[in-house]
Amino acid sequence: MSTTPNTVGRSVVVAYALWPLLLMSAWLVPLPDALSRQGSSEIRYTDGSAAYLTLSDDEQWRVPVPLDEVDPSYLSALIAIEDEHFYLHPGVDPLAVVRAAAQNATRGTVVSGASTLTMQVARMSEPRSRTLLSKAIDALRATQIELRQSKQATLQQYVASIPFGRNIQGVEAASLWMFGHTAKALSPAEIATLLAIPQDPNDRFPSPAHEPVLTRARNAIAARLWSAAPETLEGVIRSPTPTSFTKVPRDIPHAATYLWRRAPSDRRVVNSTLERGVQRVADRVLSGASDRLHSSGIHNGTIIVIEHANGRVRALAGLDGLGSWPGSQIAPFDEPRSPGSALKPVLYALAIDKGLTRPASLVPDVPAHYGAYSPENYDHGWVGMVRMEEALSRSLNVPFVNLLSRFGVEPFLGALRANGVRHLADTPGHYGLSAVVGGVEITPLELGQLYTAIAEDGRIRPLTVYTDERLGTPTRLCSEGAAWLTRQTLRLRDRPDFPARANLADVPLQIHWKTGTSFGNRDAWAVGSGERYTVVVWLGNFNQTPATALVGGESAAPLLFDTLEALHDGLKTSDNAPSEVEQVDACALSGELAGPDCPHARIYSLAGRAPHTRCALHVRAWVADDKRVGPSCPAGTPTGTEASFVQWPSNVARYLSDRLTTEAAVPEWAEGCTPGSGRAPRIISPGDTEEIVLIPGLSPDQQEVALEAEGEGELVWYVDGALLARGQPHERQWWTPAPGKHTIAVMDASGSTTERTIGVHEAMPN
Repeated sequence: MSTTPNTVGRSVVVAYALWPLLLMSAWLVPLPDALSRQGSSEIRYTDGSAAYLTLSDDEQWRVPVPLDEVDPSYLSALIAIEDEHFYLHPGVDPLAVVRAAAQNATRGTVVSGASTLTMQVARMSEPRSRTLLSKAIDALRATQIELRQSKQATLQQYVASIPFGRNIQGVEAASLWMFGHTAKALSPAEIATLLAIPQDPNDRFPSPAHEPVLTRARNAIAARLWSAAPETLEGVIRSPTPTSFTKVPRDIPHAATYLWRRAPSDRRVVNSTLERGVQRVADRVLSGASDRLHSSGIHNGTIIVIEHANGRVRALAGLDGLGSWPGSQIAPFDEPRSPGSALKPVLYALAIDKGLTRPASLVPDVPAHYGAYSPENYDHGWVGMVRMEEALSRSLNVPFVNLLSRFGVEPFLGALRANGVRHLADTPGHYGLSAVVGGVEITPLELGQLYTAIAEDGRIRPLTVYTDERLGTPTRLCSEGAAWLTRQTLRLRDRPDFPARANLADVPLQIHWKTGTSFGNRDAWAVGSGERYTVVVWLGNFNQTPATALVGGESAAPLLFDTLEALHDGLKTSDNAPSEVEQVDACALSGELAGPDCPHARIYSLAGRAPHTRCALHVRAWVADDKRVGPSCPAGTPTGTEASFVQWPSNVARYLSDRLTTEAAVPEWAEGCTPGSGRAPRIISPGDTEEIVLIPGLSPDQQEVALEAEGEGELVWYVDGALLARGQPHERQWWTPAPGKHTIAVMDASGSTTERTIGVHEAMPN
């Protein structure tokens, strides 16, 4: 329906006549609900830029934004073009009404409707056909709005709801869709475009068909704004007009799922701790490996980056976005999976603190049995004897299962729970000694939190993913010295899990890392830290499908190194030993207190945790013609010369690696000679057929087993290849039993050894 100049004039008279009634109604009639309608849900990076958007409840792209995050030049231009008396009028501008009536009367048609920004806000909240009645209602609503809220609130509602065609509303959403950035900083051409489209959104939104009309409208607005600034105006005219909408920010689909799941349900804007640059590095590394991983049967994965000094998560990348692969919709960051060997450094650090081991400690790597559980190494081979630092860098299983049996399964699990691991069963005894080699489940975020303690000198704090979360108070996983010793071991480069060594010569030595592979090749892990960041890589399949490529050192470790290298992390120039770490003298072979025949070396140890058990491996013997001789040899046997040799326990010797067999072993006796009395030591306790049954409810250290033997000279006791004690034959030694089969060996001064295998059982419940 057309509107004549005379009817517009009459409407002005009517409006002023009814003004008192309008004021009264403004207080009595409720405001439109649409004024408080929700916008799109949004996740932001730490710099405030949009990382992920969703549609609002009414299917609109609407992004509410505070006025201080909108370019002030746009706001000034908006008021100049749309409502120059905005800060003066009470919702309806009388001067604009008079001017509009005069213009319409002069031209014989409606060329100006005199709508203020406040009236436009009212119309957007209650869309109606353009009639005189609609104008009157808009005026009433505008008066209500002005009486009940500030000008700034009205202006913010306008910039959040102004239509830009299709289902895009508000300056922030339009800037993101058209220009690929927020409305915080806009060029003159962008400002003119944002002002031109809402005047006729259906015919001016960006499209090739609308380009001519949008260009003319934009340039006309620019001429009004910058007529006194010809260079600015010329720049706008030369700028291309947008002809399409760009891709809306949806960078982090998996992270968005995770962040919204943890956020309060009424939160529409989530300010995350994710850094845009770090996130894009993680996404790029993961997407770059996508084709290779899929072709290898690996369809799910994540890269997580944590700033370990404060526990803030800086990147949460998921493999392939929300694709069509099985499990691709699952956010992998907080999904529990088997970590394989990735928990070994945690036990290593905790055990160093308790004085149970040192990096230089020589420990057995031979077959062992714990009831029905018989751990094996990944390559199904055995080293025989190995230093703990080498056992960690080579990820050997038996030394760490042995270490856990000494540390205690429940104390280890308790340490994990106390430091953020939530996905563990609470039932005592639920887990066994396999806990340190993949027998528990842990999430990528939980594993990353544990590794931040190794990077941060033993300090650990809860991870945060929202900027408004308070930083957690740091606690201690381990001592500074234990963390430092663990880092030194994890920095070794010449190790089996070092990926593509020839291609990574430039990777900084200061990076420390560990890989993990779960049983049956269902999970591949790599976790490591540089100077600033701790990075977690997990690869696998949520449907539990195994893949031969799911090996930590082969598939996950290259992504870890690529991420740290792209972040330029790991360039720390020094990592000096803390004061609680000292260098002490020890046997160069065993790492124990050196005896008179031991080669000496300086080893690292925690202060107060220096070796106190004397090395039992080195013995002295008389040798003639490469044979051992002694007083028991027949008359006429050459006296020979005295020399130092290594006496390995008999249950270890057959598994020794080539490196260890180069040590000078005690030679065989010369013909006719007998060792000492000719008798090997005899084990008195435990008995030959003894089976030990543990008393339920009583701590194992209160059920120690006495070890007694007859023999000549000093006797050295071993349990499962590990040195237990040494003493004279009349001295009783004590051993704390653990369920399973155990080999007990005693060696006398001549090197003769006797072994006995016993079983330890838990009592059956009544």
